[in-house]
Amino acid sequence: MTTDTGFEIFLAAPPGLEDVLCDEVRGKGFRRPRPVPGGVVFQGGWPEVWRANLWLRGAGRVLARIAAFRAVHLAQLDDRARRVPWADILRPDVPFRVEASCAGSRIYHSGAAAERIATAIRETLGAPESPEAEILVRARLENDTCTLSVDTSGAPLHKRGYKEAVNAAPIRETMASLFLRRCGYDGTAPLLDPMCGSGTFVLEAAEIVARLNPGRNRAFAFEKLATFDAEAWARLRAVVRSERPQAVLCHGSDRDAGAIAMSRANAERAGLAARTVFRQATISEVRPPEGTPQGMPQGIPGLVIVNPPYGTRLGEREKLLPLYRALGQVLAAHFSGWRVGLVAAEPRLAHATGLPFLPTDPPVPHGGLRVTLYRTAPLP
Repeated sequence: MTTDTGFEIFLAAPPGLEDVLCDEVRGKGFRRPRPVPGGVVFQGGWPEVWRANLWLRGAGRVLARIAAFRAVHLAQLDDRARRVPWADILRPDVPFRVEASCAGSRIYHSGAAAERIATAIRETLGAPESPEAEILVRARLENDTCTLSVDTSGAPLHKRGYKEAVNAAPIRETMASLFLRRCGYDGTAPLLDPMCGSGTFVLEAAEIVARLNPGRNRAFAFEKLATFDAEAWARLRAVVRSERPQAVLCHGSDRDAGAIAMSRANAERAGLAARTVFRQATISEVRPPEGTPQGMPQGIPGLVIVNPPYGTRLGEREKLLPLYRALGQVLAAHFSGWRVGLVAAEPRLAHATGLPFLPTDPPVPHGGLRVTLYRTAPLP
């Protein structure tokens, strides 16, 4: 196992949520992380790569930046790519593929750049190239500098390994976890999602309560790299953090019986059935879960977090106004002391709730739209 700690590790995040991810990275003990456009970077070695994939909830991918050099034409790119010690990183028996992007560089053809780098790897290492390969080498050519990275995650990290059932417009687990963190959720208070869909917010919150690693149920691309140490990885995966002394339950409701069935099935596969409660209910029927009265003991507020339908077209938005109004009325009437986090693509719909929202952060991209997290202080 290499102990080199001299390379940069990049963690992908939705634009606009880099600071939130950086806060998580810092809280997990990684050294001197800093936000950059599209993610977070910090210095580390391969053990830090493994831990980032296993531990971090908000990162979409973990890239190990293995080399950077100047290249102003394809022949130079080919020559420099052949000098990279590929045998220290990739295995000759494992297929790979290369993707490239170009911006502000004299090498402007991304396909030609990717082809040159792939040829260099094939001819120096002997590894086969395949368009379906899990091992992905990313090349970014920007201002005549080529940065080479290995995608150590494989499948995107929002794929936790347990969710087979999803609803029509799911929010990714990584984004859900960042929104939970932005709402200040730390697993010490109850949570309710009254439009839970396939249960993403509820399951992410339940994992936070249980202190479970988000990557515990899946495999990663780094397991097929030359740098992988199976024994060290097994020890890392075996570490279980102690449970909270008084674990709270996380609740979800939805008017659709199919959504509740999906949520329960996902909770069962994730090992969270005992920590979650799902029930069929309309918005007008939603109340604080039993055992969490209004005002909350010791002044600890619960969190209502909800991702209602967005209404992507004007006519749809008009039809959704009564739903948002009803949601706001129920929360104002019955959830005194609770905080609210609401994800919306249309400010008019969010404000139709009548809730006293705090100043918002800039919108973030999600599913071809731009959505905003609207937050409140504890409701009066």
